[in-house]
Amino acid sequence: MDVKVKKLENNIELVYKRNPNTPRVAMCLNFSLNNPIPDPGFYSLMARLFMQGTKNRNAQQLSEELDKYAIEFSSELKLDYLRFKIVCLNEDFPKAIEILTDIVKNTTFDEFEKERVKMIGEIEADLDSPRSKVVDNYYKNIYANHHYGYTNSVILENLPNITKQDIINSYKLFREDSKKVLSFVGDIDFESVYTVLEKAFGDLEYSKDELAYIKPPVLNETKDVEIIKPDMNQAHILKGWLVPTYGSKDSPALALLNIILGASGLSSRLFMELRDKKGLAYVVRSSYDTSRLIANFSIYIATEPKNIEVSLKGFDEEINKIKNELVSEEELENAKNNLLGKWAFITETNSQQATWMGQFDIIGVGYDYLEKAEELIKKVTPQEIKDCANKYFNDNYVLSILKP
Repeated sequence: MDVKVKKLENNIELVYKRNPNTPRVAMCLNFSLNNPIPDPGFYSLMARLFMQGTKNRNAQQLSEELDKYAIEFSSELKLDYLRFKIVCLNEDFPKAIEILTDIVKNTTFDEFEKERVKMIGEIEADLDSPRSKVVDNYYKNIYANHHYGYTNSVILENLPNITKQDIINSYKLFREDSKKVLSFVGDIDFESVYTVLEKAFGDLEYSKDELAYIKPPVLNETKDVEIIKPDMNQAHILKGWLVPTYGSKDSPALALLNIILGASGLSSRLFMELRDKKGLAYVVRSSYDTSRLIANFSIYIATEPKNIEVSLKGFDEEINKIKNELVSEEELENAKNNLLGKWAFITETNSQQATWMGQFDIIGVGYDYLEKAEELIKKVTPQEIKDCANKYFNDNYVLSILKP
């Protein structure tokens, strides 16, 4: 990967990659989360307000100007950072940066009350979905007493307590007490990009070198949490464990274990055993959900209510097979090809590359994490898959069930 890294005068790191002969550039500006994290909903509501007007442009003017130049803009809160992102034609990069700079530096948060009401309505609508409800229940329990557990239902409870001044104070803290990373991918020479970004963001608050220490979530018990919904004709089951995340020695094996169990579609064990052979599932899959501090490994099934117990037994059977029998070299090789193929697919465009480079850099594993991880994936053995299953699939788990 041909990448240049250089810091602005205020210590903001620029990760630059040139992709020749591409007509559109992509850039992300990421701010790491600080410690302590504010109460639920502060940052989530804040991230929605950046398109609602600045000191120089109201919401309509912002929208019209972005449309005029075909500039894609987004602001998004992740578990570990806040991301601003732009995608635009090469020749419109200076204009896109001008608008982004105005948003980052001059947002007024004037549409606070309107956006809060809108957010409450959207969360309530989302939680009407059975799957959303069971997922929300799972995450707020597996990440209990931690900001990773600020799910929609938790945020909904606290939204009425938030004031506009809370948002203003939160954003001020975000800017003052954070590591900041710029990631750029496109066909503009490095010096031109650096000059534009130094002028635009060189006067932002100084970027921290180190990420704030934030204690990771812990789970030392079995949690069975049920939601009863009388009008349901379907059951949703989500079971999961806390496991190591990016950069750990077991992460490559866990990523492949996920592919083998349930993330490779029709060829995954859960799909073949629980859906094809036993006819239990509408949907069945596994997930290895990674963040900076920790990850969780989960198994999900949507089935008929009468099949809840037999589905849970099916989960246990498939996990015990992984624990007790080595996967074949062929199955493991297929899983490696599947995973590396997915990674290639999600890093094809300038936009995707800028996103991943910025994400990995801001959480501290390096912009080239995927490149390094690919080599580790290729070396994983059947014994390592078995060892990981025995190490992490234990009695410290969350079982979230929604049923009639």
